[in-house]
Amino acid sequence: MDPLTAEVLALTRALVERPSVSPDDGGCQEILGERLRASGFAVEPMRFGAVDNFWAVFPGGGTQPDRVRDPAGPRVVFAGHTDVVPSGPQEAWTSPPFDPTERDGFLYGRGTADMKSSLAAMVTAVERFARNHPRPPGTVALLITSDEEADAVDGTVRVVEELGRRRIGIDYCVVGEPSSTARLGDVVRIGRRGSLGGTIRVKGVQGHVAYPDQAVNPIHPTANALNDLVATTWDEGDDDFPPTSFQVSQIHAGTGATNVVPGELECALNFRFNPQQTPGDLLAAVEKAFLATEADCEFDWSLSGMPFITRGGKLIDAVRESIAAVAGIDTETSTSGGTSDGRFIAPTGAEVVELGPVNDTIHKVDERVAIGDLAPLSRMYEQILERLLLH
Repeated sequence: MDPLTAEVLALTRALVERPSVSPDDGGCQEILGERLRASGFAVEPMRFGAVDNFWAVFPGGGTQPDRVRDPAGPRVVFAGHTDVVPSGPQEAWTSPPFDPTERDGFLYGRGTADMKSSLAAMVTAVERFARNHPRPPGTVALLITSDEEADAVDGTVRVVEELGRRRIGIDYCVVGEPSSTARLGDVVRIGRRGSLGGTIRVKGVQGHVAYPDQAVNPIHPTANALNDLVATTWDEGDDDFPPTSFQVSQIHAGTGATNVVPGELECALNFRFNPQQTPGDLLAAVEKAFLATEADCEFDWSLSGMPFITRGGKLIDAVRESIAAVAGIDTETSTSGGTSDGRFIAPTGAEVVELGPVNDTIHKVDERVAIGDLAPLSRMYEQILERLLLH
């Protein structure tokens, strides 16, 4: 095993051993912060609520704008999260989810792909960059949170707000989300659709199924409304974004007895929408469909993020060139998939690209990352830095 692979692997293992189920960091940021400080970074913990975050800057002249060396130079930020989703039943795993296990060329464990291997690759990349370029014509920074997989209210969004208050800008941001599909670097995300979630509560009147005239069944109007919404074509998408999608994720009703008309129903749904849609138009369409059934409804909406995209620019060129140099492939750009913390960074005006390992096992039992991809990912990150700050 080559030295770089061994180094990235060891750091990934150390992070996976920490059961950092969101929003618990599990001590991962302490490991990362120690290494960054040793490389000359100024590391500032930023805890909001129950969430640990940190902002690290190199050269480490401080985190306030008037103390960062050469504030006129570009600021390149690596963003990521130490939190992971729950493992599910541990007995379903071939090896324990928080006991990183090497098997058949892969490292298994919760968070190996999403996204502790990316964090290890980032840190080892910036360590080499700092060692080789102690006075770069710009700034390297890391924005790390433990609140990406859960509520995402006290993590990256709060750090970005704090940076804004300090007038600290971000020019380029590489998010370490697992973007690759079949092999490392074959796909990078240059944007994401927006996410609008809704909960609808439909009130009825409980009663005996044999006396429907004495009851009001909330399931029937809900079925009619959902049928209309599921059959709707919202748009066809465009060259940058896939079509807007509508999904029903949960429906709860009933008492457990088969001879009782339920007195209420709760339905959860979600839109992943492109810029052709607005949250207001989408929620209005849902409310119209339900109210057309004359059902007694209450609506609760949550907007997790608006669509964003980076079209062209120096960052995409640097990412493409770095992937080609390391892996010898021409990467594909995409806006598909779920949300990421890029949605909080892009509105600042930053160019944002997501580059990380293959995502076929993320959030699954026996999550894994190819050990052979660890060193190449670290080299890609290092080359991106060099192309943005030195070329």
